Amino acid sequence: MPVACLREGDFGTAMDRAISLALRWLEAQQKPEGYWMGWLESNSCMEAEWLLAFHFMGIRDPVKEEGLVKAILRAQRPDGSWQVYYNAPQGDINTTVECYAALRSVGFSPDHEVLKAARRWILSHGGLNSVRVFTQYWLALIGEWPWEATPTLPPELIFLPGWFPISIYEFASWARATIVPLAVLSARRPVRPLPPDRRLDELFPQGRSSIRPKLTRPQQFFSWDSLFYWGDRFLNKYTSFPFRPGRETAIRLCLEWIIRHQESDGAWGGIQPPWVYGLMALYNEGYSLDHPVMSRGLQALDAPHWSYWKDGALYVQASNSPVWDTVLSLLAMLDCGADARSSETLRKAVNWLLEQQVTSYGDWAVKAANVEPGGWAFEMANSFYPDLDDTAVAMMVLARVLPDWPGPAEPIIKALERAERWVRALQSSNGGWAAFDKDNTNRLVTRIPFCDFGEVLDPPSVDVTAHVVEALAAVGRNRRDPAVRKALRYIKSEQESDGSWFGRWGVNHIYGTSAVLQALRAIGEDMRQPYVRKAGEWLVVHQNEDGGWGETPASYMDAKLRGRGESTASQTAWALLGLLAIGDHAYRDSIRRGILYLIEHQRDDGTWDEPHYTGTGFPGYGHGGRTRLNGDADTLEQGLELCRGFMINYNMYRHYFPMMALARARKFLCGMG
Repeated sequence: MPVACLREGDFGTAMDRAISLALRWLEAQQKPEGYWMGWLESNSCMEAEWLLAFHFMGIRDPVKEEGLVKAILRAQRPDGSWQVYYNAPQGDINTTVECYAALRSVGFSPDHEVLKAARRWILSHGGLNSVRVFTQYWLALIGEWPWEATPTLPPELIFLPGWFPISIYEFASWARATIVPLAVLSARRPVRPLPPDRRLDELFPQGRSSIRPKLTRPQQFFSWDSLFYWGDRFLNKYTSFPFRPGRETAIRLCLEWIIRHQESDGAWGGIQPPWVYGLMALYNEGYSLDHPVMSRGLQALDAPHWSYWKDGALYVQASNSPVWDTVLSLLAMLDCGADARSSETLRKAVNWLLEQQVTSYGDWAVKAANVEPGGWAFEMANSFYPDLDDTAVAMMVLARVLPDWPGPAEPIIKALERAERWVRALQSSNGGWAAFDKDNTNRLVTRIPFCDFGEVLDPPSVDVTAHVVEALAAVGRNRRDPAVRKALRYIKSEQESDGSWFGRWGVNHIYGTSAVLQALRAIGEDMRQPYVRKAGEWLVVHQNEDGGWGETPASYMDAKLRGRGESTASQTAWALLGLLAIGDHAYRDSIRRGILYLIEHQRDDGTWDEPHYTGTGFPGYGHGGRTRLNGDADTLEQGLELCRGFMINYNMYRHYFPMMALARARKFLCGMG
């Protein structure tokens, strides 16, 4: 029904019904413990790498193997490739090669139609010489790539103190946790070859002598690239020297670091790479599969927050999002009018949330030592790496429930005070906040030859900064607060010339722009200012004909695609939240059209469908920050397929963000609340 045909009363009734249905669905999804957690979909490297890890560690588990294979087969594109995100313009060479190798490792014949199609695609897109270092490592581990042709990762990095320019603490938390076990494997260069009938000879049509080392000699001799190139060449030779002083000590310290960083659920870092590489590094050093550390790590694969079965296929999540899904679900419930006195669902979730606050020290303390812990992690178990984003939204929720909390207020007050102190201590020098660390901006580490994947830095981002600013506003801070004032300067400096803001952790400029506008309103910024109105106009201009908003992950590589894409429930909600934060009735028609899109696309059960990937793990720039597309020399090369990127479909984004938009629009359009 066109917007013009809806009377104000009918529109309000439709919103009431949509909110009621959404609330009912959300309450039904709550876990018995009190949290929410949706599936975190990424790409088929997750399943492929577990099959390859099983081969490396000699694990035979026919049930899991069959399930992982089915998951891989279902994700293959018609052209034979596998992709990084839904409906990508083309497949990804790295994912495709890893899936191919995984299927061969479990006995698929090269003449199988699935592999014939994949092989045609691989060979027509540069072959094995086009893959990233991570994929080369996997091929080296199974005997399909010479270790000598891979960049070296020395375990001696563990010796370098935190203040040193290239210590492990100069890397982002996820890269750090991954690099330590990989350094052990790189030093040992183990090979668990595939059986003769399963080798990948067919991927070397010109023979294995066609393998080219990843590194090319830099043209400039006096440069960082040249220094790292020759350093890598030396380390590559050093690995085979008979005398390597300190190497065994370095490996021992790496192993101790790995064991010390194992989480309570058995995994590492709350993400797959350090988990699977950690297991392989320990196994290669003689830890048996029934060793307590190994046993816990392998049993984690059975945990419902790490894997799930769907129609006979076993999917492994790259991470898990119970805290993130819970705080955003709570925020949506509060927007919809739920309160702690009347909602047992809400009380149960808040009590669970209070229990999740991290009160132990983690790696963040290397650069922020003078503050007690007080953050929240993203995952079910990740005590070493609480993050600013989850902590910010947790603060918003706790501040809002506090006035109506029916129980003792002291636990909530203490949690908020502790969180605020921790958040303030993690503010970076430029005024922004990153996800996990303070001032994690040393681009020197991105020059290391190993670092040709994703992001190895965690610099401040506008979206996280905006959430922290909104959290500080929730606990009573305003623009006069020194931290807020500094953050506001950073936010303004990051605005694009078109009026939008870059989205580091969500796709992309719709996400960043929405987060900023909500933060500005929360701290009492004058929303009539030109820079604010420019952002609002950018959102309006990018509204689709169907009333929704959408943006493809390809916008990370093509500026013309910013704010462009098929409409989705989550991105429509973000745009609406941004316009509602401005609160100008000039945007009334655009808001109504967006709300109508959400109402018309809501399913009968109260939720929304969304196969699109609107969450961002890595844009694929290498350094993780906002960049000048096609003009930043420090940015990794990739196309619209995002072969260096990592994109995510958070399966609950489609639900709680539309709930927030509907609830806030109801107040704006119908004068409620």
